[in-house]
Amino acid sequence: MKGFLEDANYSIGLLDEGATLADVIDNCIYEHTHTGKKAFYVGDLGKLVRNNIQWQNVMAPIKPFYPVKCNSTPGVLEILGTLGVGFACSSKSEMALVQDLGISPENIIYTNPCKQASQIKYAAKAGINIMTCDSDIELKKIARNHPNAKLLLHIATEDITAGEEMNMKFGTTLKNSRHLMECAKELGVQIVGVKFHVSGSCKDLQTYIHAISDARCVFDMAEEFGFKMNMLDIGGGFTGSELQLEEVNHVIRPLLDVYFPKESGVNVIAEPGCYYVSSAFTLAVNIIAKKTVEYDKFLPSGVEQTRNDDEPVFTYYINDGVYGSFASKLSEKLNTIPEVHKKYKEDEPLFASSLWGPSCDELDQIVENCLLPELSVGDWLIFDNMGSGTLGEQSTFNDYQRPLIYYMMSFSDWDEMQDAGIASDTLMKNFFFVPSCIQLSPEDRFSTAA
Repeated sequence: MKGFLEDANYSIGLLDEGATLADVIDNCIYEHTHTGKKAFYVGDLGKLVRNNIQWQNVMAPIKPFYPVKCNSTPGVLEILGTLGVGFACSSKSEMALVQDLGISPENIIYTNPCKQASQIKYAAKAGINIMTCDSDIELKKIARNHPNAKLLLHIATEDITAGEEMNMKFGTTLKNSRHLMECAKELGVQIVGVKFHVSGSCKDLQTYIHAISDARCVFDMAEEFGFKMNMLDIGGGFTGSELQLEEVNHVIRPLLDVYFPKESGVNVIAEPGCYYVSSAFTLAVNIIAKKTVEYDKFLPSGVEQTRNDDEPVFTYYINDGVYGSFASKLSEKLNTIPEVHKKYKEDEPLFASSLWGPSCDELDQIVENCLLPELSVGDWLIFDNMGSGTLGEQSTFNDYQRPLIYYMMSFSDWDEMQDAGIASDTLMKNFFFVPSCIQLSPEDRFSTAA
């Protein structure tokens, strides 16, 4: 592969051992306070290196294929590509992004369950053959537009504890798998493996046991039709916690050893997305407006009032929202809490507060209820764990501007990359040295990815 893009419009701050992530955030806030208070991210790309080492230590030989839609910023894609991670793409634009890194087609899978015919043709032309399928309609579409496709039959998993609506799930049943194999045989399309996905919200790890058992049944079924199966994709759902990773591995390893042993020639892959990037990105936002509201109007319906009416309740508006970095808030619960950047006394009173985005839309609520010291317009809030599902294509609602991204990496993580066989002369053009305890001037600031 080529390594880092020659025309990549960003660089990575290589931090002195005395510098920390907090120092970088302080420096960036200092700069933005003087040049224009825009929201921004700080991405610790060294976290990706550490997470990859952890994956290799716990999950090897299962190869990770990173879902590009999770976070498609160039720094993330290039670091992961350099580390040898594969990529799971859901669109033509994602496939093109990965191809521009020099990733071979064998390390790219096309995973969109509802593919456009034009994008199937693009994959065929690019030599991207491995793709998923869960219905006869998709199968016929693929057969018409990509006769050399190698399909992973996407089977459904059932988590009865997750409380999710089953009718919106993707994946076919075991019963329908036989029908799809019959269709594939008639159409002359290859089926080479099975995919399943267990949601990260799943609390019952027994779901993996059922899914792997079902996958084995599909593999046995495939032998009857003469298909040569050689790939099992266990999907995503990895939260980023080392404990969760070890728990999943503890459950699946015995079954994989029995049903898909090394001598079977089946390659087992996975699609860890937020595992790699969620904890690597921190978002800083600025308060652009403030209002005081009545406490009884602030309370959610059905909640009994338990506090003094005289205490103020504050509504803050910030310069980012659900039509930008908090887009995932529209469909799921926010998994991070705001931290106040400015220093305040431990005994300073806290007030009931809510946080809203800049659109003035009723859906643009970031945090419904939290306790914060009284803040002022111009103060900064910090959100951790913002690297997943927030840094792809975003809305232009109300002239929303994508936050700047400041990439960083510590010397120790840089050393880990060198130990992984990365040539320093290939990477150094993207790095610049950041001494500890020095304010970044506008001339010395990190370059940004727009």
